[in-house]
Amino acid sequence: MSVNILFAGHSDRWPEYQPHLQEALDAAGIASNLACDIAPEEVDYVIYAPNGPIEDFSPFTRAKAVLNLWAGVERIISNETLTQPLTRMVDAGLREGMREWVTGHVLRHHLGMDAHIVNPEREWHHVPAPLARHRPVTILGLGELGQACAEPLVSLGFPVTGWSRSQKEAPGVRCLAGDAGLTEALTGAEIVVLLLPQTPATENLLDAERLALLAPGAVVINPGRGPLIDDEALLAALDSGHLGHATLDVFRVEPLPEDHPFWSHPKVTVTPHIASETRADTAAEVIVENIRRGEAGEPFLHLVDRKTGY
Repeated sequence: MSVNILFAGHSDRWPEYQPHLQEALDAAGIASNLACDIAPEEVDYVIYAPNGPIEDFSPFTRAKAVLNLWAGVERIISNETLTQPLTRMVDAGLREGMREWVTGHVLRHHLGMDAHIVNPEREWHHVPAPLARHRPVTILGLGELGQACAEPLVSLGFPVTGWSRSQKEAPGVRCLAGDAGLTEALTGAEIVVLLLPQTPATENLLDAERLALLAPGAVVINPGRGPLIDDEALLAALDSGHLGHATLDVFRVEPLPEDHPFWSHPKVTVTPHIASETRADTAAEVIVENIRRGEAGEPFLHLVDRKTGY
């Protein structure tokens, strides 16, 4: 019997995803009807993205799961019509992209590359960077992406501290948890990378009080979620000189409004939400594995906990 799979992402992504999904379904031996126009009451699985067409999940009475194409689920978790199991996207492409972007920007700030790349005055600043082992880096969030980013930084010799809501273990990383652990993780950190999910508990987590814990001249790198940082507190810390720079890839409003002070601030780098992206080829493998599990009666991978919000 054929499995009905509705692609409910943005219509522009259908031509990109369809061949990869179909190839993965065929490889898994799953007879399927993969389409973007199946009647709701006939759908077995919903492949979902928040920028797609579905807002009301109540007509999908037969659906066994909603399979999110994005790592973040904050746009769907509070949807009261969603009663089906929800999974989030965790795939090799997301991990690799985030690892490369974070490592690149950590090294950029560690080595002080901006001063040499943009040097119109042709000033000769003979100030070599310290060795990586003398540069403390803190990663807030030790989930799949946080641990993926920690690995290359540890291998380069950075002393890496990781913080998460619950205690985690990661090779070579000093792992902390809870409120006391957060204070310890931030105190004296010279580079802070934010990779936490967006939940009520993490909104404005990096506020004025916690920014003050960082080492003078510290750098904040945020490829996680915009609301993790109190924008006004961040600007104040930059203006006072306590922070040296902020590289921001995510924002409360996207695209970032043209008149936002981040655009023109000399100590802020804005990148347009490009740190990592769901890749159709690797995402298709994760989606199809969950469909295979659903059909076999096995537990879904990356199931979202509605209570924690991730």
